Amino acid sequence: MKTLVTGARGQVGIDLVESLLTAGDEVIATDLQPRPPSAKELSPDLTWQQVDVTDPQQIRAAISAFQPDRVFHLAAILSARGETDPAMTYRVNQGGLYETLEACRLAGTKQLIFASTIAVYGSDLPSTVSDDVELLPSTMYGVTKAAGEMLGNYYSTRFGLDFRGLRFPGLISASLPGGGTSDYAIYIYLDGVRKRRYEAFCRADTRIPLMYMPDAIRALSELSAAPKNMLTRSTYNIAAFSPTAHEIAASVAAAIGPADFSFRSDPARQAILDSWPQILDDSKARTDWNWKPAYDLESMTEALIPEIQLLLSRAPDPIDRN
Repeated sequence: MKTLVTGARGQVGIDLVESLLTAGDEVIATDLQPRPPSAKELSPDLTWQQVDVTDPQQIRAAISAFQPDRVFHLAAILSARGETDPAMTYRVNQGGLYETLEACRLAGTKQLIFASTIAVYGSDLPSTVSDDVELLPSTMYGVTKAAGEMLGNYYSTRFGLDFRGLRFPGLISASLPGGGTSDYAIYIYLDGVRKRRYEAFCRADTRIPLMYMPDAIRALSELSAAPKNMLTRSTYNIAAFSPTAHEIAASVAAAIGPADFSFRSDPARQAILDSWPQILDDSKARTDWNWKPAYDLESMTEALIPEIQLLLSRAPDPIDRN
């Protein structure tokens, strides 16, 4: 299968490209940034192309030339960074999706998989949030992702594009944080291993849905492969576990030994975290395409600590703190 990935240099993108190559796909990885050194380890045959998804000529040329069977659209500005420059976030997230959908329509691409987010929901949520809870986002990131879901539905209804999306929880992997509000979770692992201490920018009782990256990558591929007649909606919640920040710190401390974890809430980021769901209901994904996470908090910690140690052995002080 021929697959094009936008935002390939992001947290999800590199792991997704590796998974697609392993599965035997012919892949073109696109990003605004040049190919990173780590991507060279994936395959010498991997095509990496610098593409600005907000530039219609660039994204149309890439998709027209490659003629992919499907596109995974990951290019986006994340939540915390998005609040520092809402205008750019709108251009990249909303404009970039529009231009990518248009490029797919013009080239006859069959399918686009969209990375949405729990940030599409708003405050005053029920304790468990289902797919059909009203979308009332409080950040530009959430606004653009909610509008992106609707735009994708329009292209599906109007032009017959097979548009499918996943509302991801906070994603955790052995990689440098990318400006998301859930970054406190990966910092607990990174600084826990590196320094045996970390002061999180949230309250200890902060609870949001999280997921280990291998589950997220598998979910993207499984949703793409699901028979269309089995799907009852275009965008699905997916969930794994919902620990508090304190529970994450306790899990890391149990794995690495004594560590000094503390919590001092940053008002702006805490407000975003408090507007997000605490627990996601992903029963529709489980019923429609047999979604099931493989990792809980403890098994993620067991797998992630060695990966963090390897990351830090290559770059002992790579962390841009906040």
